[in-house]
Amino acid sequence: MAAGRPLVIAGTASGVGKTTLTLGLMGAFRRRGLRVAPFKVGPDYIDPGYHEAVAGTPSRNLDTWLTSPGTVVDIYRRGAAGSDLSVVEGVMGLFDGRAGGNDADGDGSTAEVARLIDGVVVLVVDCARMARSLAPLLAGFAGFDSRLRLGGVVLNNVGSANH
Repeated sequence: MAAGRPLVIAGTASGVGKTTLTLGLMGAFRRRGLRVAPFKVGPDYIDPGYHEAVAGTPSRNLDTWLTSPGTVVDIYRRGAAGSDLSVVEGVMGLFDGRAGGNDADGDGSTAEVARLIDGVVVLVVDCARMARSLAPLLAGFAGFDSRLRLGGVVLNNVGSANH
C-alpha cells in the first residue's frame, strides 16, 4: 500500500477546481520521482483519463454507488500497492452523495470514501463573490463530520491579499 494516508482532494461544490488541483499535484509529485496512485470518487470516466495521462499509471474509481464499501477498500488497496503516495479526486461537494438530506453517512460521497480509506481531506473552495463568509463556511465543513481528517484548505479565485 502507499506510504502514508491517501490525499483526498474534495470541494465545497462542483466546479471549484478539484480536477485542476488534483492534476497539478499528481504532476508535481511525479516530476519529483514519486510513484503516484491516482483515484476518482464515483463513476466518472473522464477525469481518470486525465489522471492516467499525468500520473503515468491507470486511475481507479472508488464508487460505493456501483460496489460495496468493502469492495472500494479492496480497489484502493490494490491500486495503492507499490506506490509512494495516492491522490484521490472527489466528486461534487465533500458531503454530496446519492441519498437525500437524511443520509447521515453520505452514501456515495467523497466524505464516505475518505472515511473508508482513512484519507486526509484537502478542501477546495471557490472564493469568488465571497469574503468574510468564508470563515463560517469552513467552520461548518470542519465540524460537520468529526470522523473526517481535514488536513488543509485551498482557496481558489482569491482577488488579492486583502480578499
